[in-house]
Amino acid sequence: MSSLSRADILRRLRAKIAAGTPIIGGGAGTGISAKAEEAGGIDLIVIYNSGRYRMAGRGSLAGLMAYGNANDIVVEMAREVLPVVKHTPVLAGVNGTDPFMLPDLFLDQLKAMGFAGVQNFPTVGLIDGTFRANLEETGMSYALEIEMIARAAKKNMLTTPYVFSSQDAAAMAKAGADVIVCHLGLTTGGSIGAETTLTLDDCIANIDEWSAAALAVRDDIIVLYHGGPISIPEDAAYVLARTRTSHGFYGASSMERLPTEKAIRQQVEAFGTIRR
Repeated sequence: MSSLSRADILRRLRAKIAAGTPIIGGGAGTGISAKAEEAGGIDLIVIYNSGRYRMAGRGSLAGLMAYGNANDIVVEMAREVLPVVKHTPVLAGVNGTDPFMLPDLFLDQLKAMGFAGVQNFPTVGLIDGTFRANLEETGMSYALEIEMIARAAKKNMLTTPYVFSSQDAAAMAKAGADVIVCHLGLTTGGSIGAETTLTLDDCIANIDEWSAAALAVRDDIIVLYHGGPISIPEDAAYVLARTRTSHGFYGASSMERLPTEKAIRQQVEAFGTIRR
């Protein structure tokens, strides 16, 4: 496991920005995904409950459903992922709205296990409409996720929260987030990807708006983007070249589910062509 401090990680990330090299983060739902991502030179690995569902062949939004305790699942996943990652910082997805979580105790546990930081997942930011309004009204709000990020920052953990609007971005910057990840919706593509999504140009406009809101609070914020139609390297490059302020890409399905689906299918098809 990496023993890099928050300051060390941020120095590495800012050195990449200074060199004009994109920061690349990725989700890992299995140990083999994490090992392969590290071998590919990834900068950050994040594990959270959706990774387990994703690699079990279910849509990532399963992580928002009542199929298991998300915070318990990330601790279980840590036992698979943390021992096989040697040099790369690993972050934990934390469900900040979990009413049964003792926040300081849980964050201390994650830190003691070897996690370098946290991200807010599962997140109510992916929910909209009346259901979202009711969650906010009944004490299961995005504000609790902001509070969790603030607690982690005070414990000197790296914080890379998902944001879904300019308001979210500014609030997370005030809470002390090191990196904001502009979440552009469920990733498209593959057998279980979303079909309802933004265009790449829509994504660019959102990233520029949200990053400007965060940078107005603190000018040292690092900005990554994730999801929606940005599912292959060419998509990420298109967005990076056209945004006013972004420093790289964070992938989840695009880092492990889509490559796995393609590689296994192609390998099986290749074996199927063998003849005597």
